[in-house]
Amino acid sequence: MDTELLAGRFQEHRGQLRAVAYRMLGSLTEADDAVQEAWPKLGRTDPDEIGNLGGWLTTVVGRVCLDMLRSRTARREQPIDETFVPDPVIRPLTGIDPEQEALEADSVGLALLIVLETLEPAERLAFVLHDLFAIPFDDIAPVVERSAAATRRLASRARRRVRGAAPSPDPDLGRQRQVLDAFLAASRGGDFEALVALLHPDVVLRVDSGALVRGAAASKALRGARTVAEQALTFRQFADAARLALVNGTVGMVTAPEGRPLSVMAVTVADGRITGMYVLADPERLGRLDQLDLTADEG
Repeated sequence: MDTELLAGRFQEHRGQLRAVAYRMLGSLTEADDAVQEAWPKLGRTDPDEIGNLGGWLTTVVGRVCLDMLRSRTARREQPIDETFVPDPVIRPLTGIDPEQEALEADSVGLALLIVLETLEPAERLAFVLHDLFAIPFDDIAPVVERSAAATRRLASRARRRVRGAAPSPDPDLGRQRQVLDAFLAASRGGDFEALVALLHPDVVLRVDSGALVRGAAASKALRGARTVAEQALTFRQFADAARLALVNGTVGMVTAPEGRPLSVMAVTVADGRITGMYVLADPERLGRLDQLDLTADEG
């Protein structure tokens, strides 16, 4: 098979490969790097001997991600910071057709990605490839160097941890938007009690501002409706610059005063109240995200 034809077939699978790598790594930049590493590996293999190219490439990218995760774990001296927020995937809220909305609703939320960060690398691989992409355990087992039965146990252990920690959001984008519209209105109006009413009593707020930001805007993890509402009012001067957007398939917020990205927030909404808020405010990481013009979308 000539190089141009092989490159075309690789491109056909790039979207899924990036989705796999993103769920494995929680970083869009690292996901792109992992996918790119798969290309030379394909070039060194006879594609005519590959029965299922998509499945083969998926396991190759999975192996690359596993190595990256193990290297990351080896470098990390302490457990993952409780303020860590993965890279968000941002899309416009308006102009989405029903088919696209269904695809977005199937996106992996930031809350799930945060839980995946707590798994051991092999557990994460087994769960992501099997539970999220339906790769058979027999194909995953050689990647983690375990038997198929042991690989199944890895995924089962990961599944239990995910179910116990990842909140179940309301899947209806319309109801999510109603809650976020009300939250923005209360923030802009400085209505503390209205904010508290929109927040679950045990709501969790994570703000990841990176290592260099200090003071009131520094990274933090807060819990409780009144505490989180107070934090929201602290930054009410930026509320007018906030616009609704799809963040990892659910309704969230992008704040960009004068077009300069200040933060991206994903939320988990359940039973009409916000149970989780995940804010990326790291200037360096925000600068690497795909830029999105939301200035015309008033939410």
